[in-house]
Amino acid sequence: MLAALLLCALPFYLDAFWLRIGLFSMAAAIGAVGLSLLSGTAGQLSLGHAFFLAVGAYGYVWLAGEPGPGLPPLLAAVLAVLLAGAAGGLFSPVAGRVKGVYLGVATLALVFLGHHVLLTADSVTGGFNGRSVPPLEIGGFAFAETDPGLTVLGVPFGAEERLWYLGLALFALTWFTARGVLRGRPGRALSALRDSETAASVMGVPVARYRSAAFVVSSMYAGLAGVLLALSFRRVVPDYFSLLLSVDYLAMIVIGGLGSVAGATAGAVFVTALPLLMTRYADQLPLVATPGSGDGSIGPTEAARYLYGAAIVVILLYAPDGLHGLARRTRARLRRRPPGPSSATTAATQDAAATATTATSATTATSARAKEHTP
Repeated sequence: MLAALLLCALPFYLDAFWLRIGLFSMAAAIGAVGLSLLSGTAGQLSLGHAFFLAVGAYGYVWLAGEPGPGLPPLLAAVLAVLLAGAAGGLFSPVAGRVKGVYLGVATLALVFLGHHVLLTADSVTGGFNGRSVPPLEIGGFAFAETDPGLTVLGVPFGAEERLWYLGLALFALTWFTARGVLRGRPGRALSALRDSETAASVMGVPVARYRSAAFVVSSMYAGLAGVLLALSFRRVVPDYFSLLLSVDYLAMIVIGGLGSVAGATAGAVFVTALPLLMTRYADQLPLVATPGSGDGSIGPTEAARYLYGAAIVVILLYAPDGLHGLARRTRARLRRRPPGPSSATTAATQDAAATATTATSATTATSARAKEHTP
């Protein structure tokens, strides 16, 4: 509850740069939670997450914009999420038949195919230059800059402040639904499926159906992340939804911890915020060139990729369960407190009392024995 109140209060104190980092992180967290359900809980490797994000983002832009049906933005957002789920459903027969690295290679084809379609279907996607994103409106309230502007408690609420609360609501929805899935029967079935398909099948888990369902649910989370990402960027371009984005999402769930909602969130924040922070503070960092300087040093984006690549290696070596497992072990150690002074005194008192009782018993026994030899 305290964390929720703190997150709600942040737009009153942070400027647009930090709010933008938070928005991108929330969008990434939504997509990472979906991928964690698929790869961490169900044990299915996917390299095609960028494709489903693109379906969600471009689906919203086309359904709500012109050219396109021009639907109400809220309806367009819901349909875009369903469209991403339908795309996952079309691929689910493949996901139900192959697994492991073979499934990863199969999903890789989705990224290349999707990127080609985004570049060539100009009438829908806008081609190389992409398309601008229509703002979301709910009940006449627009999540964008408006004239006249909105002021709350003396703070002007622009697009970032309004989108912040939309992102929080969507992230909360993702958090609770994903935890509900993990703690319920579907989560246990997916975990059994990951550990042993044979054992899961013997226990009555329909293997192909659960594997397909995991792919559809993960695709819907990715579509929702794509919608929020499009609203935050305000423009979608094909190059953003490349293979690198899929690799970033895999890095998020590995760093955070596979199969954990909190871990996927932590990994998403780390991977998303790191390049943005390094870009902003590049002039204060050694060996990192400021963007556009062209002095031959490492750019902030490349430096961020090196850093979280190194983080992946360190985590795989020393904390295979990621940041979530590391935090869990730290909490467990803190709970095992050493005995305090009062406990030691009490223990010493008890020991002394026990010794005295023993001595008294011995004396009594001695005296009793003496009485036995009395004629």
